[in-house]
Amino acid sequence: MALNVMDEANRCLGCKIPRCQQGCPIHTNIPEVIRLLKQGKLNDAGWMLFENNPLTTVCSIVCNHENQCEGHCVRGIKEAPVHFSVIENYISETYANQMVAGPAPSNGRKAAVIGAGPAGITIAVILARYGYKMTIYDSRDKIGGVMRYGIPDFRLPDSVLDDFAYRHLRLKGIEFRPNTYIGSAVTIDDLFRDGYQAVFVGTGLWKPRRLNIRGESLGHVSYAINYLANPKAFNLGQSVMIVGTGNSAMDCARTAVRNGVRRVVCINRTEKISASVYESSYAKLEGVEFLMNKCTMEIREDGVVLADSSVSEDGKITPVKGTEMLYPCDSVIIAASQEAESNLITSTKGMDAKSSGLLLADENGRTSRPGVFAAGDTVNGARTVVEAVANGKKVAEAMHEYMQTLPMPKTTDYPDIPVAQTIAAAAQAEQVI
Repeated sequence: MALNVMDEANRCLGCKIPRCQQGCPIHTNIPEVIRLLKQGKLNDAGWMLFENNPLTTVCSIVCNHENQCEGHCVRGIKEAPVHFSVIENYISETYANQMVAGPAPSNGRKAAVIGAGPAGITIAVILARYGYKMTIYDSRDKIGGVMRYGIPDFRLPDSVLDDFAYRHLRLKGIEFRPNTYIGSAVTIDDLFRDGYQAVFVGTGLWKPRRLNIRGESLGHVSYAINYLANPKAFNLGQSVMIVGTGNSAMDCARTAVRNGVRRVVCINRTEKISASVYESSYAKLEGVEFLMNKCTMEIREDGVVLADSSVSEDGKITPVKGTEMLYPCDSVIIAASQEAESNLITSTKGMDAKSSGLLLADENGRTSRPGVFAAGDTVNGARTVVEAVANGKKVAEAMHEYMQTLPMPKTTDYPDIPVAQTIAAAAQAEQVI
């Protein structure tokens, strides 16, 4: 592994104008990281990666490198690009094992993060570096959001996220409150009451986008976001048809293959596969079939009714009448993207949203309610992990600037009261009497 990494590092030209860095959404200083590695300064390279991107171990695995850093590499014009993903993964995983620093000195302030996805945990880590007491709330039992519950374990092992939780959250004193849905028993108003001076909303997109066709409620039908969260809970049978060809559809298809499904077919309305070439090529290699230029008309107990699609000059896609045909299968997965939930918005006064349910926020994450910030998929719709990290970095700085303008928070309504005896001390006192 190390030899391969050094081979790739030695292929780097150290360009004065690094196109690779320009192609990275978070602008990782790739030439400098590689230079440090070649000089034997692995820890310095690791520190630089994590300082710029707290989720560098994750991004080294799941980023769309072919269109970002590696896709912009000068070497890639005539030959294979420098595979920085391999270099980043080696440095970040090796350096991560040495990260044992504790919490930064407290600045006496605290902030809350709703949603333990990539944007939320990035903000928590950055603000913790400034000395803020951070608490992350999530409706699920572990951190990661879509990284854990929307990306299969064979692509992003849970162990990577578990290690992140230990190195970046537990060691730095960041609290995680699991299985807590903000907007029901606990609201944003409660957070402000309890001394949090700023609240970040990064709840992601967990509501499946429906096709609104007949048969969508049948028992053998599921949505991609639900299937990927717990594939073992679903019995797909021997054959499954997946409506969609995006990256989520590829994840569903490859997961189904690994869980014993014999035939997997992905359906698309056009002739272009939406997923990256990297992901779709792996799916094809693993035997996934593609049925292109087909509109999904109806889902039946024994299969899916498809019709040929026609694309007009203005780009509108319509089914061709008379071409309907039943394609038999045991189960169906709908992978047509996700939408935002509305409970949090409806339970919080002063927060504006689009008709789609996405929160309205400016480029620095400020929403219509003072002190509430938002970014990531909650604002922009489905995006990549690295884009969520890049947005999170910008919003973290905006939250820091905002909280520094506020007076120091009051710690409690009852500051000068005596401390009660412990239960053990009280019991002992009773025995003496």
